[in-house]
Amino acid sequence: MSIDLSKPLRWKSADETVRILDELQPNIVKAHVRDHLSMLFLSFEDTGEAAAFLTGLTGLMKSAKDHLLEIEAFKNEGAKSSPYVGVGLTASGYGKLDIPEENRPADRSFTIGMKSAETRRKLNDPPRSGWDPAFREDIDAVVLIGDATDAGMAARRAQVEDLMPDSVIILGEETGFTQVNAQGDPIEHFGYVDGRSQPLFLLEDYDEERDGTDGVDEWDPRFGLDRVVARDPAAPDPELHFGSYFVFRKLEQNVRRFKQAEQDLADELGFEGEDRERAGALIVGRFEDGTPVTDHREAGAHGPVPNDFSYDSDGQGHKCPFHAHIRKSNPRGSGGFEPVEAERLHIMARRGQTYGERLDDPNAGLPPSARPSGGVGLLFMAFNSNIGQQFDFVQTNWANGAGFPRVPDGASNPGRDLVIGQGPREDDPTYATEWGSDVTKTAAPSPQAVTLKGGEYFFMPSLAFLRGLSPQPG
Repeated sequence: MSIDLSKPLRWKSADETVRILDELQPNIVKAHVRDHLSMLFLSFEDTGEAAAFLTGLTGLMKSAKDHLLEIEAFKNEGAKSSPYVGVGLTASGYGKLDIPEENRPADRSFTIGMKSAETRRKLNDPPRSGWDPAFREDIDAVVLIGDATDAGMAARRAQVEDLMPDSVIILGEETGFTQVNAQGDPIEHFGYVDGRSQPLFLLEDYDEERDGTDGVDEWDPRFGLDRVVARDPAAPDPELHFGSYFVFRKLEQNVRRFKQAEQDLADELGFEGEDRERAGALIVGRFEDGTPVTDHREAGAHGPVPNDFSYDSDGQGHKCPFHAHIRKSNPRGSGGFEPVEAERLHIMARRGQTYGERLDDPNAGLPPSARPSGGVGLLFMAFNSNIGQQFDFVQTNWANGAGFPRVPDGASNPGRDLVIGQGPREDDPTYATEWGSDVTKTAAPSPQAVTLKGGEYFFMPSLAFLRGLSPQPG
């Protein structure tokens, strides 16, 4: 059977490609509800028991197809969906399971791992000595348990632990929960709406985006399945059974430092009154409510918050600076180094979740001193078909790349991404003193407020692979 992965999929059609959803894990082609999330990072000490454990987990898991059917049942009947359980293996985990090397996922980044010296040099990541203890160890697997309620997540987590033999060790656990603003939109700890501009792999989702938002004329969110799934080489039928490379990074956010940087920038640029809110939008590329600063000089463009935009009318960066986080992480065809279609190959499906408790309201008008300086952050998660071409490329060449995107006059570098960029900030970023004005001013780059506390690369294999690890009685 020939599977065409170059296009998005209409899952309700009779297309043969729909069959890959039967053995694909959920949360890959479409995000699964995981308002309450537990991530268990595991080590294996016995090959047979690890295999039996993973096979047993499939009884608690569902396919991508079942997930989509649950969504339909909720829309039509209000039926409650079941919790999400996802499983990922590292290169070490494949070795512990005695999977032949020729049948293991072959992505180079996956094979050497995130904590290798080569990867840390490439990504400019901090030394492993500063990572949380669990991530300094050799992780073999991750199990994700998510649900709309804490009780549902906890109950399913208990079922996972009941299946766990003594030889499967929990090295660490991360817990996350969804934070929302006054409009009910998910936000991260700096207070900004998060998770916008996701690539859409299902045409039903594209139809909903086209008809239910401000449209898709400027930004086309359709992406082929080949941007998110990869053949599962150890599955019974690699031509039909697919998985996805899963990137996890624990990113601690120093909210106090970031909020102070917003105030310092507003002072440097002479912003007064309500216009001071634009300082943060110039760093992020959006106002806190998600309004893109390239299209609007102030927040409040609700009903819905617009997201169908490009940078075509902002070629000089006088509205949204070239170094703004969302412009560097998704230049929407304006990067200047590649044709648009080549640039789109680097986009990945993000499934992040916030962690850490705080007493203050992220969107309240509080002084920086009232904000947390640690203990909170983002559990960054992304699905890739090719880690080197997607996550690694974006972090290395776009976020960390001081010369990206290409500035028209070529006289200055945009500088690193001031939100997630790793490494020294040597270029003074340039800002328009008035929205859309060609009168500009340089300012000191805001200090790094996001710190990597650990992470790893995983492959989320097909359900068929997991079921076949340990033959079941009968």
